[in-house]
Amino acid sequence: MSCKEGKLGHSNSSNCMDNGKYVRYTPEQVEALERLYHDCPKPSSLRRQQLIRECPILSNIEPKQIKVWFQNRRCREKQRKEASRLQAVNRKLTAMNKLLMEENDRLQKQVSQLVYENGYFRQHTQNSNLATKDRSCESVVTSAQHQLASQHPPRDASPAGLLSIAEETLAEFLSKATGTAVEWVQMPGMKPGPDSIGIIAISHGCPGVAARACGLVGLEPTRVAEILKDWPSWFRDCRAVDVLSVLPTANGGTIELLYMQMYAPTTLAPARDFWLLRYTSVLEDGSLVVCQRSLKNTQNGPSMPPVQHFVRAEILPSGYLIRPCEGGGSIIRIVDHMDLEPWSVPEVLRPLYELSTMLAQKTTMAAMRQLRQMAQEVSQSNVSSGWGRRPAALRALSQRLSRGFNEALNGFNDEGWSVMGNDGIDDVTILINSSPEKLMGLNLTFNNGFHAISSAVLCARASMLLQNVPPAVLLRFLREHRSEWADNTMDAYSAAAVKSGPCSLPGSRVGSFGGQVILPLAQTIEHEEFLEVIKLEGIGHCPEDAMLPRDLFFLQLCSGVDENAVGTCAELIFAPIDASFADDAPLLPSGFRIIPLDSGKEASSPNRTLDLASSLEIGSAGNRTSNDISTASGFTRSVMTIAFQFAFESHMQEHVASMARQYVRSIISSVQRVALALSPSHLSSHVGLRTPLGTPEAQTLARWICHSYRCCLGVELLKINSEGGESILKTLWNHSDAILCCTLKALPVFTFANQAGMDMLETTLVALQDITLEKIFDDQGRKTLCSEFPQIMQQGFACLQGGICLSSMGRPVSYERAVAWRVMNEEENAHCICFMFVNWSFV
Repeated sequence: MSCKEGKLGHSNSSNCMDNGKYVRYTPEQVEALERLYHDCPKPSSLRRQQLIRECPILSNIEPKQIKVWFQNRRCREKQRKEASRLQAVNRKLTAMNKLLMEENDRLQKQVSQLVYENGYFRQHTQNSNLATKDRSCESVVTSAQHQLASQHPPRDASPAGLLSIAEETLAEFLSKATGTAVEWVQMPGMKPGPDSIGIIAISHGCPGVAARACGLVGLEPTRVAEILKDWPSWFRDCRAVDVLSVLPTANGGTIELLYMQMYAPTTLAPARDFWLLRYTSVLEDGSLVVCQRSLKNTQNGPSMPPVQHFVRAEILPSGYLIRPCEGGGSIIRIVDHMDLEPWSVPEVLRPLYELSTMLAQKTTMAAMRQLRQMAQEVSQSNVSSGWGRRPAALRALSQRLSRGFNEALNGFNDEGWSVMGNDGIDDVTILINSSPEKLMGLNLTFNNGFHAISSAVLCARASMLLQNVPPAVLLRFLREHRSEWADNTMDAYSAAAVKSGPCSLPGSRVGSFGGQVILPLAQTIEHEEFLEVIKLEGIGHCPEDAMLPRDLFFLQLCSGVDENAVGTCAELIFAPIDASFADDAPLLPSGFRIIPLDSGKEASSPNRTLDLASSLEIGSAGNRTSNDISTASGFTRSVMTIAFQFAFESHMQEHVASMARQYVRSIISSVQRVALALSPSHLSSHVGLRTPLGTPEAQTLARWICHSYRCCLGVELLKINSEGGESILKTLWNHSDAILCCTLKALPVFTFANQAGMDMLETTLVALQDITLEKIFDDQGRKTLCSEFPQIMQQGFACLQGGICLSSMGRPVSYERAVAWRVMNEEENAHCICFMFVNWSFV
């Protein structure tokens, strides 16, 4: 076997152009080159020469010929990947086209039905005007009542009665999934496409709240049904599902009687439960259907008595229609329709139970994400990530964190929780659980014989209403700036209490906070959820030496960081872990949950701070007037729920309760301070009405940056049509290359970045000033910067070769080249140094 590499006539290889020959490689040479390619796909000139010396079989090949081989090999690899990607996109587009055609047929039917009803009502109105005293309308009403009664004949709990309810549920579900029973409108912010989660719609004008999703997943129908029927595995608000009875049907389907409990999202509302019938069957066209509905007394079926502390809610006919797709995979339609009894919660919280966008985000889209995640894990079954763990293990950890936080937040009696008396102020509720082993489902001992947790667990929880701060913005600040609200003593105590049995509150021996490092573990496909390990440097102490600082580790779950998603709940849940990070380690989750109470998009920009150069109001608010911004932001409300858990010994209950109560109150105070600082109304109260493009100081800084670049390098930085300051600032903000400014100090820190700069550093303008210049460069980059810094100050600019820098999350970023120049103010004094990273990308 030989490999013909084609004529060596590349435009970038002159000697190959001269000889114009075909080069034939022996199978052994091809095998050797392939091994080298997998180790280093793009070797440098020195590396290629080294390869020839180390591999004698390649000694008769010129270095430039090897260069051409690697170029061709990279080209073929790129073509194969592109062909595979295009085939996958084509399959998705074909399936999506089929869905859109079905959706178009449904809309045409809906239009026809509306036209018919319009004509009927017009004729009925004319007839009623001609016969005002005709009492035939009474007969119409009477006949309608008889017709409704005939549609719901009396049933019982016999198999025939349950099958009658199941068949009716199936028909009603299909009319919602593919028919015109519900008027569906596209969910705001969700655009269908080959890479989207699916076609997401919400109901308009129907009883209760309803949402629908249509999409393509790379799993077989039976596997899709198996995943979706396991609600606790993907529906984070589902506490438990008990299958009380299973009845097979003559057509090969099954009828199940279920009892489901659902967590309350906040301490201000009770939990929900459901008494359900679920019907699984196969249609004539081979589609698999799983549908369910609540059983109520109106159906005269079996009943379930009320359960204390739960409000009985209703699931209207809902379910999953799963069709096999040509070429593998499934086309799925999901319909969720609920009546969550909003009368049982305070009026301020009723949007959580009355808005279909909330149901779509928490239930319908969560199901689609779970299916896409499972499909990805199947295709990458041998891939491990996150400290050598497989995706299924990491997903199990995130579910344990979410479930533990929900259990603490709800404090059910059947899990051992009891409410402790307050200290005269009811802002913080204290709950005690004396059976933590039942709570966490774990054995109480590690292999070394130490208790995994102490003899009891305490939870301090509270809820608060926030105004004019988007949940994603506040959550991002809490995630990136733990030192602003956390207490070192409490972190060290939590870690010590979980690791060993007897422990006491650390006192002044606790070390100072040395920094926070975020170590990514896993994330969902749509980047809706992140699982991380947080390392707090120098907080605790080694048991052997009370004065020797050590690092603490927390497992952290972060979701809802996308400020553009409508109705998204933002969560930050964490639990102390040992450095060994065992899969069965006990977890005591604590954290924050922020739920928006408005259905519209957030009006304020997430990239906001109080410093001079970055009080920008561009981005999502860039096309609005200042009056629009103030009007929209005035209706931004959200409810935050805080729950913190602490393990302790029983004799320390009063002391730990007092400590936890004060700690949560201090966190509430810190959150209120941060929320006020991030609020658009707070900024406008200090600076008055501004143009949407930022303060005059920011516009001045943009002019200085562009003017200095033109003076130093002799070319324009930006291509703009007008000379207005606002146009310059807006163009600079949207520039494709990362532009960052840092101070002229011994330890330069960043003061400004455009949108690309913040994306590269993975930060916000709130946190930008915490990043120093030297932290983003590796050792080689710092050496290069030190050698070029005198030239920047003397000559005014310097061009740096491409290399690697680091984001604030520790991720490596490659850039083709960088330009640094001195920014001069109007008095020709050096104001700052500006860097521009060209063609950057994450490695």
